[in-house]
Amino acid sequence: MPSPRPPAPRRAAAALLAVLLAGAPPAAGAARADEAFVTSQPAETLSVVDLASRRVVATLAIAGKPAGIAVSPDGRRAFVTSPDGKALTIVDAAARRVERRVEVGGGPLGVAVHPSGSPAYVADWYRHRVVAVDAASGRITGEVETGDSPSGLAVTPDGALLVSADRDSDQISLIDTASLTRLGTIATGKRPFGVTIDAGGRRAYVANVASNDITVVDLAARTVVATVAVGERPYAVALAGGLGFTTDQYAGTVTVFDLATFAKKAAIPVGDYPEGIDASRDGSEVYVASWEANTLSVIDTATLKVVKEIDMADGPRAFGLFVRRTD
Repeated sequence: MPSPRPPAPRRAAAALLAVLLAGAPPAAGAARADEAFVTSQPAETLSVVDLASRRVVATLAIAGKPAGIAVSPDGRRAFVTSPDGKALTIVDAAARRVERRVEVGGGPLGVAVHPSGSPAYVADWYRHRVVAVDAASGRITGEVETGDSPSGLAVTPDGALLVSADRDSDQISLIDTASLTRLGTIATGKRPFGVTIDAGGRRAYVANVASNDITVVDLAARTVVATVAVGERPYAVALAGGLGFTTDQYAGTVTVFDLATFAKKAAIPVGDYPEGIDASRDGSEVYVASWEANTLSVIDTATLKVVKEIDMADGPRAFGLFVRRTD
């Protein structure tokens, strides 16, 4: 389904069991730092990482090789896609328990959630569509055709526009969320995979895994404003502090570029095969899930250095927005 990768190393069974048993939810009213919800595909788990203490505090079993993740803006729910299980799992994020599992068919991969908290939008890789799922009931409320092999999804902050990265069509699709209709397409680089929209809803940043670059799109004008060269096999993009951060799968780096000038600022070594990436709310840190290293790297955006590596279950992927606010 997604880009090929070599086999990932395996963690010891005892270590995984310890993770699965770790951490119960804190008592009601207890303060808690923001969290990262990290899917590990071969391990079939969703790990909850306390970002203040830098440790895994809970893990949920998710069948079907979980890959995509989207945490609602209010932090209430997490939505997890399982490509092999053809399902979307809806998680009560605060209680750290599965609410329901929704059979969506095809090959669910990317997932995004409307700013209101519902619906969740699921990219169906095999059937070339996006499915809308009501968060409370799990009911499928509609679908819309995309280009071939939709991968990453992103929604504008006002909730009006959904963007789908159509990997095998070398384009993004622009979808009106109110009517769930496709408004048009914009050509990108080769094999677009991850897509991120800035906080103002003005630009989309699309990672093109086959052309080793980022396509920057003006969403209002529906034009490409820049193409930014990055490392080998870029997977996804995070934005923080006026900078773009891109995971370069084959290079084992995160490329950093200026969002105003598009000039390259750094290439930060991280774990082998970095994939999912997201930023803290204040922009002071960026978090990177590395598939083969089985780590979540913490990057300080001021120094552009890795300040911590957190051990994860086998094959962390975390494809989507995985940082959860807890206040």
